[in-house]
Amino acid sequence: MPKRDYYEILGVQKSASKEDIKKAYRTLALKYHPDRNPGNKEAEEKFKEAAEAYDVISDNKKRAQYDQFGHSEAGNFGSYNQNMDMNDIFEHFGDVFGDLFGAQTRKQTRKKTKLTPKHGHDLQKEVSITLKEAFEGTKKEFSYNHFVGCTDCKSTGLEKDSKAEPCKECGGTGQIHIRQGFFALTQACPRCSGEGLIITHPCKTCKGQSRIQKFDTISVTIPKGIFDQADLRVSGKGDAGMYGGETGDLYIKVRVLEDKNFKRMGDDLVCTVMLTYPQLVLGADMEITSIDDSKETIKIPQGCPVGERIVINGKGFHKIRGRTRGDLIVITNCHIPKKLNAKSQDLLKQYSAEIGTDTNSTTGGISGFFKRFLG
Repeated sequence: MPKRDYYEILGVQKSASKEDIKKAYRTLALKYHPDRNPGNKEAEEKFKEAAEAYDVISDNKKRAQYDQFGHSEAGNFGSYNQNMDMNDIFEHFGDVFGDLFGAQTRKQTRKKTKLTPKHGHDLQKEVSITLKEAFEGTKKEFSYNHFVGCTDCKSTGLEKDSKAEPCKECGGTGQIHIRQGFFALTQACPRCSGEGLIITHPCKTCKGQSRIQKFDTISVTIPKGIFDQADLRVSGKGDAGMYGGETGDLYIKVRVLEDKNFKRMGDDLVCTVMLTYPQLVLGADMEITSIDDSKETIKIPQGCPVGERIVINGKGFHKIRGRTRGDLIVITNCHIPKKLNAKSQDLLKQYSAEIGTDTNSTTGGISGFFKRFLG
């Protein structure tokens, strides 16, 4: 049987504008739409026929070729296929229906063929490290529970050789229409939760959820120079999505514990070195051990006051961004002995006398001498 003329099908002139063609198709699509004609095969064929005509003459290139050669050439490049079922048409011409009826209407009328994939949740865990580990970088291994895709059903939630069935409540659209007086309301179908599909034969392993819980162990690399309360993202290690949805991420919050000998100030590493009074007065070369057990030599200048900051450039924390490092800052302090033998006391008294310090006064003495020295 020869095909009808596309312009005749849509009821427009050959010179019709795109807007006229769109309006004509809107009228026919609404008239013969499957939701308005359930079980009517004739209406379904007319709906398909109108879709084919609109597909060709709404496209400038296809329309020009059809106008020149008719059906003999138009079918060679047309995207429409008469063997398509209704779901195929909605999928193939989704943009056309969205343009004509609006995205919301298209969602209401298109029947789904599979469950909607849902993105998995992101997870957050916390790990504690020492200041030394933050300085050097480290690896931490820990275990956690999360959802993974069900391998038995390949994350479909369905028993083998079964498929999700259209919801009888909403006819597979996922939405129901409620009329209240003069108003017509549309809402998600309560039976299928807006999916439009019902799993009648769920996978026995995941109970139709398409994923299962798993206890996993993961190793995480913590970079040098990491700050306290920093978040590390491990992509794709959160909860698996439902029905093939994308897996979430795992966020690890890093807590850096305090150290009894070292502190952090920005990218600088700070420590205090205890010196004797002669070392402060006479100066000295000292070897200190940094937080990573490396050895550094510092020069104590003569007459060094308590609280002096001696800076060793480039020996602090590695900067997270860039190749440079902070500094190692050594702060001087004085060790005051609680007990002195007789010889040491005599020597201090002699020195006190030389500099005019009264060791017997309430503001003098060895204790007073050190207090004045320390300021």
